[in-house]
Amino acid sequence: MLTATVLSATVRHRYILFHKPYGVLSQFSGEDHTLRDYIPVKDVYPVGRLDRDSEGLILLTSDGELQHKLSDPKFEHPRTYWAQVEGIPEEQALRKLERGITIEGYTTRPAKARLLAEEPQLPPRNPPIRYRKSVPTTWIELVLTEGRNRQVRKMTAAVGHPTLRLVRVAIGSLRLEGLQPGKWRDLNPNEQAALFRIDRKGH
Repeated sequence: MLTATVLSATVRHRYILFHKPYGVLSQFSGEDHTLRDYIPVKDVYPVGRLDRDSEGLILLTSDGELQHKLSDPKFEHPRTYWAQVEGIPEEQALRKLERGITIEGYTTRPAKARLLAEEPQLPPRNPPIRYRKSVPTTWIELVLTEGRNRQVRKMTAAVGHPTLRLVRVAIGSLRLEGLQPGKWRDLNPNEQAALFRIDRKGH
C-alpha cells in the first residue's frame, strides 16, 4: 500500500525513465541532440547525467528535493553500468576497480565489478563501435555510488582496459529492460514507492 506521502508526491510531480541514445546530451538546452528532442514534458530535469557518448537509463523528475538527494554522493545511491572494454580484464584489475583507483587527485569509492559471462542483449549502437581485429573485447558490470565526470571510462582506462561502449542499465532498483533507445515512460506506483523508501533511508 502506498503511503500518503507517495500519493501526494505522485499528484504533484512527474517521475520519468528515459533510454538515452548515443550522441544525445543529458540536458534540454542546445540546438539539437538534447533531451528536448525526445521528452515533451515541461519542468522535469535529469537526476545526474550521462556523457554524450554514453547510453542508457536516465531518471528525470520535477521533484527538486528528491533530485538533490539522489544526485548527492553522500546518499550512496547505486548505479549499474555495463562497459564493453578492450582486452580481457584479469581478476587483479577487477579488484582494483572495486577497491578504488586514484584518478586526477581523487580516489574513487569502493565499487562492485564483475565480468559478464555473455555479451548482453542490447540494441545496436548507432554508430557502431570501432573494433580492432587484433584486440578482443569484454563486457564488465560496474556498480558505483558516485558519478564523477566520465568516471567509468577513467577507471577502466586506469587498469589498462579502455571503454568502447558504456550503458547505464540501472539506477537503484529501476531497470533499463523494456525501454528502447529514445523512448521514455512514467514510473509506475511501485517504482515511485521504491524511490521514496530510498529517500527515507537517506541512501
